[in-house]
Amino acid sequence: MIKLHNKNDKLSSKKKRIIIALSGASGQIFGVNILKKLSKCNVETYLIVSNTAKKILELETGISVEELKKLAYKYFEYDDLTAPISSGSFYHDGMIIAPCSINTASSIAYGITNNLITRAADVTLKERRPLIILIRESPLHIGHLRTLLLLAEMGAIIMPPVPAFYIKPKTIDDLIDNIVGRVLEKLDIQVEFKRWSGLSD
Repeated sequence: MIKLHNKNDKLSSKKKRIIIALSGASGQIFGVNILKKLSKCNVETYLIVSNTAKKILELETGISVEELKKLAYKYFEYDDLTAPISSGSFYHDGMIIAPCSINTASSIAYGITNNLITRAADVTLKERRPLIILIRESPLHIGHLRTLLLLAEMGAIIMPPVPAFYIKPKTIDDLIDNIVGRVLEKLDIQVEFKRWSGLSD
């Protein structure tokens, strides 16, 4: 008698697998800090950095892509459409694009999968896995809003990196940690961060 197994059975005791992508927008520190947090957790991270993101990353943070690679379990080139994560048969627990440019968001929304970030995101959506998009654009015109609505209707989680001042931040790192903590919580990964504690009388 053949016993059928759910594909999740073999993975139940293994580490979580998360795809992290940095696209060409300001806010590279979010992707960096997400990787730093996950490198201290029981998580395998699969990293993609767009060509433009490599330049902005160094400009904004002083961190090179070579340094960033050391925080990831595996790194894939932006144009490597043969990478395992380009296929739905590669099981993972979710994908985060941080930051996500409007160009990348629009490509995903309209099924343009000519690089590994958009291909991996497209696969994530079609396999009904969590896709978290930290969109970095302001102000937003109606075309941007329609793109984000379309992504939300497709199942993506749209999370602009909006700061929470109720935590009474003392540093920029406090704000970043709060945003990163909330993002990871969406993937059921718990890290310490300041939360809303209510109003006292």
